[in-house]
Amino acid sequence: MRDVIIIGGGPAGLTAAIYAVRAGLDTLVLEANQLGGQVAVSAEVDNYPAVPHTMGWVLANSMAQQVQAMDVPIQYAQVTALERTGEGFRLGVEGGEDLTCRSVILANGAKRRKLGCPGEEEFLGRGVSYCATCDGAFFKGRDVAVMGGGNTAVEDALYLAGICRSVTLIFRRDRLTAQRKLVEAAEGKENLRLCPRSLVTAVTGGDLVEAVEITGAENGEKQSLPVSALFVAIGLEPDNAPFAPPLALDDYGYILAGEDCKTNVPGVFAAGDSRTKLLRQIVTAVADGAVAAMQAERFLHG
Repeated sequence: MRDVIIIGGGPAGLTAAIYAVRAGLDTLVLEANQLGGQVAVSAEVDNYPAVPHTMGWVLANSMAQQVQAMDVPIQYAQVTALERTGEGFRLGVEGGEDLTCRSVILANGAKRRKLGCPGEEEFLGRGVSYCATCDGAFFKGRDVAVMGGGNTAVEDALYLAGICRSVTLIFRRDRLTAQRKLVEAAEGKENLRLCPRSLVTAVTGGDLVEAVEITGAENGEKQSLPVSALFVAIGLEPDNAPFAPPLALDDYGYILAGEDCKTNVPGVFAAGDSRTKLLRQIVTAVADGAVAAMQAERFLHG
C-alpha cells in the first residue's frame, strides 16, 4: 500500500509527484495516455513564468524528465473506479490488478469537448481532429477549418495558418473570446478567415473529409465549405464519472474542491483542470499540484 497515488501525468500530477517525493511519501503516478497532458499537444506556450516562449511538448517533456530523474514510478493505466476501504483507498485499473493507497491526488485533467454533429465520429482520424499540432502537418498546403472561439481555437488556427493554404475559423458568437493578443494575431493573418455567428452542423465527404456544413447561429442559413480537415476546439469537459460516488461533482462534472484542493472525501485531493476553479492554465495546475501534495502529507501525518 503506497502513501499516495497520483492519477494523471499532466502539469498538476507531475508537480504533485515532485512535492510528494520530496516530502518522503511513497508515490506512484498513473497516466492513461501521455505525460504532459494537454500541454504536450499545445503548439506554443508564451504565458508560463520564466519560460518566455516554448513549444508545448518541450515544456511537457521537461516536466516529465524532472519527475523521472527523481525515480518516481510511473505506470500507464486507465483508472476505472475509486473505493474507500478500511485502510485507505482501492483503485480499479482497466485490464490490471487493483491498486491500494492511503491517499489519492486526482489530477486527471479534462478532455476535448466534441461537437456531436453528423459525420464527426465517422471521419475521426480521416479529417476530423482535436489536436492541430498533432495532425496539422497532414494537411500542409490545403484548406482547413477550425471550430471554436477561445484561446485554444485561435492558437490552433494561427498554427495551421502557418502551414495550410487557408484556414476558416468558425465560432458561434459575434466575436472571439480569446485573449486580445491572439485575436489581433488572427486578424492580421491574410489566409485566416473569421466566420462568426456560425456553427458546424455536419461533416461530409467520401473516404476523407471533403466539406463541412455551416449553419448560421441566428438565421439558420446553411452553406457548405469545402475543406480537407476540421479541427474541433470548443473547450474541455472533465472525465470524473469513475470517481462519483464517492466524490461530489458540480453540475458540469467537475470535482467540488477549492483552493485547498480538498474534496468531500478525506484523503482524496483534486488538482488541475478536473476540479472546480476560475482559471484553467498550466500555472494554476502546477500550483494545485504543490498544494495537493502538501495536503496529502498533512493528512497522512495527522
